Amino acid sequence: MASYDTRADIRVMVYDGKAAVPGATPNLRKAPKTARGPLIEQIDIAVRMVLDELAQGLTLSGSGFKARHVYPERVVKEAIVNAVIHRDYRLNRDIFIRILDDRIEVESPGVFPGHITEANIARAGSKARNPLLAQNLREFPVAPNIDAGEGVKMMFAEMAAAKLYPPQYRQNTGTAVESVTVTLLNLERPSAWDEVSDWLDRHRSIANADLCRVAKVDTLKASKMLAAWREQGLLVPLPDRAKRNMAYRKPVEEPDLLSEGMDNKSADD
Repeated sequence: MASYDTRADIRVMVYDGKAAVPGATPNLRKAPKTARGPLIEQIDIAVRMVLDELAQGLTLSGSGFKARHVYPERVVKEAIVNAVIHRDYRLNRDIFIRILDDRIEVESPGVFPGHITEANIARAGSKARNPLLAQNLREFPVAPNIDAGEGVKMMFAEMAAAKLYPPQYRQNTGTAVESVTVTLLNLERPSAWDEVSDWLDRHRSIANADLCRVAKVDTLKASKMLAAWREQGLLVPLPDRAKRNMAYRKPVEEPDLLSEGMDNKSADD
């Protein structure tokens, strides 16, 4: 658990635009809000703060258009609950929830526990870093967690049912305080993405010509689709490729069968 006088609250930040801009005048839409107190109360307060913000919608800068957020409530709550239960309480840092025009980001201090990785979390679910905490929270009359290891899988299933992109997990190790961020995109998933995702799982990378064949679109349309997916963080360019020969992969590649087998073996030992 957190030691005395350390930072272990939840901060909710609402931004203008699609990125948090640091500096002397950050692009915050309003003053940040803080949820603090016993963890069961932190979860309840933070969930209500976030859902209230989403219910209000966000007026996009300069357009007068109000963006409607369509995330399943269960997914939003699970992301917050997981951040509280699985964070590393030895680290002196708050949990940050960032609400942007096209996404929610939940950043939790600490790296993935156990054998969990960015690549296998959709299949492996979650592993409790703080099992005593998880066990106690599930005993409350209105428990925030079931403690059955199925919450992350539910998030992927619910986002798919809502025709949204799957949750994106990123482990941040090059920062002052290591953390894990889950991003929920407020964007309808086009049918072409499922075919592209399947192609990437089988071939590891995709180029403009490949997308033309997979999605049955022309070169210009394929370029726009690839650029949008790159901007959204769903694709990253392969290194050392000329622009005319550019290809892309998922931010996290699936491990090969050998490494996956080693993961499973170490988890069972």
